[in-house]
Amino acid sequence: MIEVRFHGRGGQGAVTSAELMALAAIEEGKYAQAFPSFGPERRGAPLQAFLRISDEPIRLREKIYEPDIVLVLDPSLLATGGVKIGLKPHGTLVANSAKPIEAVRGECGFEGRTALVDASLIAEEELGVPITNTTMLGALLKASGLIALDSIKGPLDHRFGKIAEKNWKALNRAYNETIIEE
Repeated sequence: MIEVRFHGRGGQGAVTSAELMALAAIEEGKYAQAFPSFGPERRGAPLQAFLRISDEPIRLREKIYEPDIVLVLDPSLLATGGVKIGLKPHGTLVANSAKPIEAVRGECGFEGRTALVDASLIAEEELGVPITNTTMLGALLKASGLIALDSIKGPLDHRFGKIAEKNWKALNRAYNETIIEE
């Protein structure tokens, strides 16, 4: 089983991202669950969402304390240091940042496998809004291989309707532009 913890802010789509990944995994015949964790519901407040994907039934029903992968939608959350808490030493940090990998590692204190993409720039250019959720899915897919890239297309189309194509373009661009360093 692979466990992913998403860090974002209210309104950025972290919960939607986790749900889209779970739906795509289920369509591939895997088992998956996605759920949020947040305090007072307000736009801009830090929140976490969780995703589990497995080839076997998932019996756990609790938040993820020791993720294999941490995905950070909002680069301002990197500096708090909280994103690396519990991240397995052999885990992967996938983050939205325009900074070089070494700068991000120094900022958040994680020295392991790191994948970066400037999702904010891509979202602005492709979607016209600074919402990075689908863009960051491209980075997650490249860094993890959790599901096939094409498997996310159906859930994306279903969720976003008319604007799905723009989101698909942003996701693919992020997939291609993500830089990974061991």
